[in-house]
Amino acid sequence: MKVLVPVKRVVDYNVKVRVKSDNTGVDIANVKMSMNPFDEIAVEEAVRLKEKGVVTEIIAVSCGVTQCQETLRTAMAIGADRAILVETAVELQPLAVAKLLKALVDKEQPGLIILGKQAIDDDCNQTGQMLAALADLPQATFASKVEIVDGKARVTREVDGGLETVLLTMPAVVTTDLRLNEPRYVTLPNIMKAKKKQMDIVKPEDLGVDVLPRIETLKVVEPPQRGAGIKVPDVATLVDKLKNEAKVI
Repeated sequence: MKVLVPVKRVVDYNVKVRVKSDNTGVDIANVKMSMNPFDEIAVEEAVRLKEKGVVTEIIAVSCGVTQCQETLRTAMAIGADRAILVETAVELQPLAVAKLLKALVDKEQPGLIILGKQAIDDDCNQTGQMLAALADLPQATFASKVEIVDGKARVTREVDGGLETVLLTMPAVVTTDLRLNEPRYVTLPNIMKAKKKQMDIVKPEDLGVDVLPRIETLKVVEPPQRGAGIKVPDVATLVDKLKNEAKVI
């Protein structure tokens, strides 16, 4: 079985994000970039399925600028067999990415598509669901456990009320949650091996997909500064301030 794993290049989660002075977006000049953490979990899960013998090939996919090749090399160092970069300088929105992935799904015919539930830069949480709708595939979002049983995917989902287990007919789309696994440490020998693995580069027009943005960002601003907290000597003073100053009780 073939598995497709989309990965996104984002600002590293350890970096403090700063807004540009002209409020047109986030400043990413000279900022450390890395693979979206949820996508890293997706790659790890695909590799674990391959180690169990239920997956034969893992294809990592990224959409964006040339530098996304670094993210794909990381995916191959974790264990992906080959990679595809859909190269474009256009700012990609979830619908455009879902359309590109749908074109690749039609071409590669994977048995399973595993991707992060959301990216930590835009927090949209849309691409997996849009891909499932466009490709007319069953989906299981927020997965905390994935098993392949008798040619079907048994997925445990994290929902508001607890856990839900669903059985999907494959091919299917699964989006990963934080508790699915802990990605392995990437070793230097695997990084060197990844440099020799196959990476194909295509353009959106090669896939027949229009990626022009449908939504325009008008302004990006910093959240308002929070005031400093205060200490109170006793419970009576706390209740008084909550009642008369904050007016929350």
